[in-house]
Amino acid sequence: MTTSPSPQHSRRRNPVGGHVPVAGGLAKVGLPYAREIGGETVQVFVANPRGWATPPGNPEQDEAFRAACARDGVPAYVHAPYLINFGSHTEATVDKSVESLRHSLRRGREIGALGVVVHTGSATGGRARAVALAQVRERMRPLLDELTHDDDPWLLLESTAGQGASLCALAEDLGPYFDALDRHPKLGICLDTCHAFAAGHDLAAPGGTKLLLDELVEVAGEGRLRLIHANDSKDVVGAHKDRHANIGAGHIGAEPFGELFAHPATAGVPLVIETPGGKEGHAADVSRLKELREGWSPAS
Repeated sequence: MTTSPSPQHSRRRNPVGGHVPVAGGLAKVGLPYAREIGGETVQVFVANPRGWATPPGNPEQDEAFRAACARDGVPAYVHAPYLINFGSHTEATVDKSVESLRHSLRRGREIGALGVVVHTGSATGGRARAVALAQVRERMRPLLDELTHDDDPWLLLESTAGQGASLCALAEDLGPYFDALDRHPKLGICLDTCHAFAAGHDLAAPGGTKLLLDELVEVAGEGRLRLIHANDSKDVVGAHKDRHANIGAGHIGAEPFGELFAHPATAGVPLVIETPGGKEGHAADVSRLKELREGWSPAS
């Protein structure tokens, strides 16, 4: 991994990296992959993203991963499983969501992660959003209260592309979600550029990126944006389709990603790619974002 200061050490730059594979070991597999793509920050799964299993992890790999990230100043993040939905009308799904997210938060602390990303979910079963948000409050709020250690990660809410009965798609949707969780001090945002574009925020329009970031600050407050998933979109704005494209190869285009670096709300916020193309494609996207960073970052 490229040695670089973490967000706590510098608010004048944005580490760029990617979601890395960890089958075979966080430190043994994940970190070499991050180095090979030029990553300055990493995101990992600590469980099967499409299952409910809550594996204990490998203490030796955990410590090696944590130590390497701390030594190199590389911010690490965990992405919680996709099945989690605190707005579900199915009690078993909500119970499993609690267990799964609690596991991700605990594992996040064990590996030194700064944040755990979780999708905001949907109001299934035809229920009203208010009913689903009340359930979010009842079941997710206690997990935030369990974050009492100094090294506990932030819980980062990731809005969706707006499919179905999504609880959060547009930036304005985050307001009621934050309110439901009492705007807890460990609650933050992970902005996925593809999701936002698909939901209807036209990042490709002149000033579109600034408008979105301004709205996020207005809705959630300063300092809540803690991570960006930098993904271009294979589909047009407002399509409500979550299909990622390589940086500059989709309908968002490269320039809006450059504009991200210029906004005060993104100061020190890491960018993680979740794009197609395997290792070669990931390395190219990380390199492209670094080039954009050099051209758009405010002067130190």
